[in-house]
Amino acid sequence: MNRQILVVEDEAPIREMIAFVLEQNGFNVIEAEDFEQAKEKLVDPLPDLVLLDWMLPGGSGIQIAKEIKRQEYTKNIPIIMLTARADEDDKVKGFEVGVDDYVTKPFSPKELIARIKAVIRRVVPTALEEVIECKGMALDPQSHRVSIDDVALDLGPTEFKMLHFFLTHQDRVYSREQLLDNVWGRNVYVEDRTVDVHIRRLRKAIAGKGHEEFVQTVRGAGYRFSTKTA
Repeated sequence: MNRQILVVEDEAPIREMIAFVLEQNGFNVIEAEDFEQAKEKLVDPLPDLVLLDWMLPGGSGIQIAKEIKRQEYTKNIPIIMLTARADEDDKVKGFEVGVDDYVTKPFSPKELIARIKAVIRRVVPTALEEVIECKGMALDPQSHRVSIDDVALDLGPTEFKMLHFFLTHQDRVYSREQLLDNVWGRNVYVEDRTVDVHIRRLRKAIAGKGHEEFVQTVRGAGYRFSTKTA
């Protein structure tokens, strides 16, 4: 499942170069050229990471970073600032509002990709091919096996994909539409309520030791996977 990155950069040649580099490295790209466009793009489906230019028409990258970190449904999205400002005070200001890393212009494509991968590993520490463990539950993406306390579970392919997505995106709320995009894919037509059916099947499949409680319904918003109390 390719990760989606929102690139917010007002200079078209730089934005297009970044988009090209990201796509060549297997990322899906959403583009925005100013403050207002960036806010409009922070909707279904949410990006997995935001590359954010410091200086933008209509408002600064710092303002967008504050907005991202203020909203409950976007606060866990990692942010990398793109900036020509190497001043330490500026970087401190960014880190204080929740920016995860900086890339100073001019930068090489290799450096950019390395920084992105490092932030994703830090924020989502389980690589897509690694076994994911959570409170006694283990999911192996390569063998398509799930177990709780070493007891194998019987999950259908859709429930497996849904659980994998939840485990790699914990504590974030996803609407039915977002889950359809990320689990079924954007080019597949499925009724929204189908998500509810598979959520019930997933809960039933992982029930027994309280794991079903981790798949939480957020009234009026969607679903999230969290080991914290709903």
